[in-house]
Amino acid sequence: MILLKRILKAGLQGFYRNRTVSISSILILTITLSIITSVFFFRAVFNYTIGEVKNKVDIRLYLKNDITEASSNEIQSILQSLPETKSLSFVSRDEALAIFKEKNANNQSSLDALTNIGTNPFPASIIVQAKDSTMYESIINKINNENILGANKDSVEKINYLDLKDSIDRLNNIVSWVTSAGYAISMIFIIMSIMIVYNTVRLAIFVFKEEINVMKLVGASDMYIRGPFIVEASLYGVLAAVISTALAYPATLWIARHTVNFFEGLNLFAYYKANFFELFFMLCLFGVTIAIVSSILAVRKYLKI
Repeated sequence: MILLKRILKAGLQGFYRNRTVSISSILILTITLSIITSVFFFRAVFNYTIGEVKNKVDIRLYLKNDITEASSNEIQSILQSLPETKSLSFVSRDEALAIFKEKNANNQSSLDALTNIGTNPFPASIIVQAKDSTMYESIINKINNENILGANKDSVEKINYLDLKDSIDRLNNIVSWVTSAGYAISMIFIIMSIMIVYNTVRLAIFVFKEEINVMKLVGASDMYIRGPFIVEASLYGVLAAVISTALAYPATLWIARHTVNFFEGLNLFAYYKANFFELFFMLCLFGVTIAIVSSILAVRKYLKI
């Protein structure tokens, strides 16, 4: 306990005495953590955008006009029970006709053509949305190859999966590529940050090179020498996390005001408030870890006498 108190006291004294170096280190760490914060919010925007795109993707089973209500309900029940199914909805022939008229309200030629037909040309359909865009193929395989619909399969006129397959595959490739790129960019930023912080801390420790040598020669343990620098580094990380989290407040507020119409379902400021503690603890973890690792690596050189 005595050793720990001495280390803590020496660390706090070193942090205060070397205010210029401490401020420089905190600023460098703040920039680093601000980049990590940007990645944090970028992933929120990306996940929201991808989620919106995925919500617009579905497959439709068009039913024959002579299908019975019992068969229709049985097909819906089977599809709803699939583990891949997220949601399911039924569109009757009358509803399909009403949707067509609504979408073509300003297209008189289409409405005239519909009038000339004299009957409702639209079939009833079942809309299936999967939990993930990669699961649509599994649903289609179960319908076509495993014949989960049984005798009711004859009541299905058409499935539009083949019409959408290229778009779904393209979406899956984009999601996979952007996710991998996001992780790669994050790792590059973190490695660059560690190098910058390492050089900054090494410069700070260089000032105490002679003092470290003297302490080593008179028998001070490596832990006693490293301890104060680890305490200082921890303070750098915590203060940088506090500043970075605080800076995110006006930044997300400004972005939210200017993107309110662009991201109708995502408010970055509300996201910031909802994930405040998660963001703060994440930045503390990153900041303290980067600073401590950099400090240990930097001081190690001067412990070899």
